[in-house]
Amino acid sequence: MNFTAKDVAALREKTGCGMMDCKKALTDANGDMDKAIDLLREKGLAASVKKAGRIAAEGVAFAEVSECGKVAVVVEVNAETDFVAKNADFQAFVKTCADTVIYENPADVEALLQCKAHGSDQTVDALLKDKILTIGENIKVRRFARYEGAVTSYVHAGGRIGVIAAFDTSEDIAATEGFKTYAHNVAMQIAALNPEYLDETSVPAERVEKEKEILTQQIVDEGKPANIAEKIVAGRLGKFFKEICLVDQAYVQDGSMSVKQYTESVAKELGGEIKIQAFTRFEKGEGLEKREDNFAEEIASMVK
Repeated sequence: MNFTAKDVAALREKTGCGMMDCKKALTDANGDMDKAIDLLREKGLAASVKKAGRIAAEGVAFAEVSECGKVAVVVEVNAETDFVAKNADFQAFVKTCADTVIYENPADVEALLQCKAHGSDQTVDALLKDKILTIGENIKVRRFARYEGAVTSYVHAGGRIGVIAAFDTSEDIAATEGFKTYAHNVAMQIAALNPEYLDETSVPAERVEKEKEILTQQIVDEGKPANIAEKIVAGRLGKFFKEICLVDQAYVQDGSMSVKQYTESVAKELGGEIKIQAFTRFEKGEGLEKREDNFAEEIASMVK
């Protein structure tokens, strides 16, 4: 054997690949470090496929507004561990994905992967495969959203939650500091209270009917008279909307008003009209199966 355990560790440090992969590459390269690196890179596609089945439910939700201030994007990119999510190389890749969405406006994730990555000669897919190889974990670009116009973005807790929102207002108002502060506050509201819909008209009819059925059954179980059940349902349905609809929610920084009332007060102060058009909130890993690690077993297996 033309290499030592220190050489294997050094190769792992340079490439981020697994110990066994590094050992095999050095064996095939007869101990030549540069050749071993080339061999690992040549196997990049195979490594990507191998790792693709591993659970990636960590990562970040990243949101930003373009330099011109008129495009906002939020992306979620997943990795296997929170440790990698904090890696500067991983975070740079996430920002590249977001920048590419801003400038290329792809239709979906598959289209994004085929785009030439912003600031690079490679496609996003090629960069992704390279990161999987060098970082050594399965990485997935899961989803993104993009808005144009009067927009804002907000990232909470270092990438646990990413939010973007779009507003209908004039360019003059959108350029004011007052509007920017308002938009930021609305984005923080979305991050904190996680509304499901913009307003009552956005809630699907079947969702409303299902809620009415549940509320009616609750009232029956409480022994309330049938002749007042309808009024009780209407009242409780109003509370339901206040929980799930952004504009109906109590404004977190001033519970005496709703988000709609807060919006109206800012619009009046700025001398125009403001309407919240849309929002997207991503929380990293939501709805994904979480990875369960047993590091003791993993280390034991490596020693063997």
